[in-house]
Amino acid sequence: MSPAASTASTTPGAELKISTSPRPGSRLAVEVAVPAGRSQASYEGAVSKLSRSVKLPGFRQGKVPKAVLLQQIGPVRLRATALEELIESVVKEALQQETIAALGRPELEESFEALLARFTPGEELVITLALDVEPTPSLKATRGLSAEAEPVVFDPARVDELLEQSRRQLATLLPVEDRPAASGDVARISFSGSFTDTDEAIPNGSSDGMEVELEEGRMIPGFVEGILGLAVGASRTVTCQFPESYPEKQAAGREARFEITLLDLKSHELPALDDAFAQQASDKGSLAELRADLEARLKEDSERRHRNNRQEALLTALVEQLEVELPETLIQQEIRQLIEQTAGQIAQQGMDVKKLFTQDLVRSLVETSRPEAEQRLRRNLALRALAVAETIEVPAADLESRLQEVRRDLSEDATIDQQRLRIAVADDLLRDRLLEWLETNNTVTEKAPTAESPEQAEAAKEG
Repeated sequence: MSPAASTASTTPGAELKISTSPRPGSRLAVEVAVPAGRSQASYEGAVSKLSRSVKLPGFRQGKVPKAVLLQQIGPVRLRATALEELIESVVKEALQQETIAALGRPELEESFEALLARFTPGEELVITLALDVEPTPSLKATRGLSAEAEPVVFDPARVDELLEQSRRQLATLLPVEDRPAASGDVARISFSGSFTDTDEAIPNGSSDGMEVELEEGRMIPGFVEGILGLAVGASRTVTCQFPESYPEKQAAGREARFEITLLDLKSHELPALDDAFAQQASDKGSLAELRADLEARLKEDSERRHRNNRQEALLTALVEQLEVELPETLIQQEIRQLIEQTAGQIAQQGMDVKKLFTQDLVRSLVETSRPEAEQRLRRNLALRALAVAETIEVPAADLESRLQEVRRDLSEDATIDQQRLRIAVADDLLRDRLLEWLETNNTVTEKAPTAESPEQAEAAKEG
């Protein structure tokens, strides 16, 4: 039932009189008038139920007289038991009678205690429920939208950068004895650190032999720079500043002094950039083949991210046309999914989720995840509204064909819920069709391209 509708019904043969009215936030108020006979029957049922369960000396179980029962457990408990049973049955029946698909459990608009004070067995009782229902999203416009996207341009220099990364991974470490430490070397050092403001030792701030890659960003600012130029066996005092964002709060933002001694030094000997290297670094037979493969992969990745940027920009423009009220139940469900995804990623890294996810952390995640949860909901609802408005569907033949492909790729031993698999594949196909439709029927302009750093490209690939 749409929350925009308001009804009053006395269905022939039904005991309940029900009326509904919309509330903000995709909620629905359901007023249920329970006939006097129904409230009396619930009370008699509670008396019978309690008499069977209460054990009193001198009476057989199930044979306790009503007057004695009232004296022993009190009239309030009897009425409360009767009301609990009545509410349980009335809620279920009302939702079925009015064909209302509730999101989550309906709530009483007034407290149970207030309702109990009004409840008199043998008299009509009006119960008002409040519940979330599926929102009905609509779009002010679907065609003629304008969006601006960040272009992704293939950079041929990335091929050389990836080849250099592979060379470094396959490099051999050779001892250095005839020169001081230089950028790119691997230094083995001993060091001890103290805070300059108190001269106290830094917790876990010392080592008798630690290897450090002499590259910018490997340690706190100033530490690696303090090693550069040292000869093996030489020492130096280095002053550094811990960043304000340093994880250890005791050290964050504080100045520190380190006594560093260079124990050993090694340099990377890179393999020659030839066919032998290509065979060692990949399944390609020559350097030319490896270059061609890397170029094809990078071009494909750039095209994919370029297309994604265009579609994301259009989807953002579509969401601006969305008219919907988000029910709190759906927001909380989306927040739980986000937190579960975060927990899953942490577990994959081998960390103990139960220890990390304290009550305080979960409360913080619930709060900080809300904007993203609402954004995801709006995007999904905007696409749902687009599918309805433009009658966009996935042909059955396309769905079956894609399902066959997916099943071929799955392990024979995998236990898969086929219905859930069908729904997931259908959702993916429909999303693709909707995004393609958006590109065809709307306009995307591109921002002036900017040079993409290797770090940005790598982050985009990982994302």
